[in-house]
Amino acid sequence: MKQPTDKREKQEKIVSMFDEIASTYDVTNRILSMGIDKSWRKKACDKTLELLERSEGLTVLDVACGTGDMLQWWRDRAERKGAKIGRFIGVDPSEGMLEVAKKKVDFADFVVAKAQEMPLEGETADILSISYGIRNVVDRQEAIDEFYRVLKPGGMVVILEFTKREERGLKGRVVDFYMHNILPTLGGLVSRNYAAYKYLPDSIEGFLTTDMLRNELETAGFTVRHVQPFSMGISTLLIAQK
Repeated sequence: MKQPTDKREKQEKIVSMFDEIASTYDVTNRILSMGIDKSWRKKACDKTLELLERSEGLTVLDVACGTGDMLQWWRDRAERKGAKIGRFIGVDPSEGMLEVAKKKVDFADFVVAKAQEMPLEGETADILSISYGIRNVVDRQEAIDEFYRVLKPGGMVVILEFTKREERGLKGRVVDFYMHNILPTLGGLVSRNYAAYKYLPDSIEGFLTTDMLRNELETAGFTVRHVQPFSMGISTLLIAQK
């Protein structure tokens, strides 16, 4: 009985941390990524819309939606690509994050829920995205199984994440120095919460490699359609189809 309790406590601690940094989350992210995350999100949306075999009456579900950034990207890129999204849904366990999202995004429905326990009917979404959130889900395989359940046949799961790097060359050491030394200090100054931004590089070290995450998607029944690393492998895009 102890392990489920430990997992629940760990998940609650992570959610509480995001509640605390919600008000400064957007500005801190823009500073820390120097805005390059916008390019990653744009490419994720464009590639998914290219691979998806339908473009009318789509439902987009953004899990761990945070302050709603990805939902805004889905609407913008769909309009540019001529795809018609009929419904946007944002899911996040952090009420603090959703309070910010509701002020920014007036075209989506929001649900307070964990990735592994979404109160949605099966085969609801054509696209399910999770951007820099799967790393924070304690019961990750349960969440991936849940993604499969709520996606329509042929639907796409889109994951943007900081995956663990296996190679430690010069570029890797430069990235590691930034992530472990500069990022926590700068993030702590802007958000006034050093612990939250110390958690980020630590959580990456304890996370999966790209191949391991790919295997988990395939175990759940997905077919991986696209894998793309960004910025020296700092970020990775995986798109898989049900």
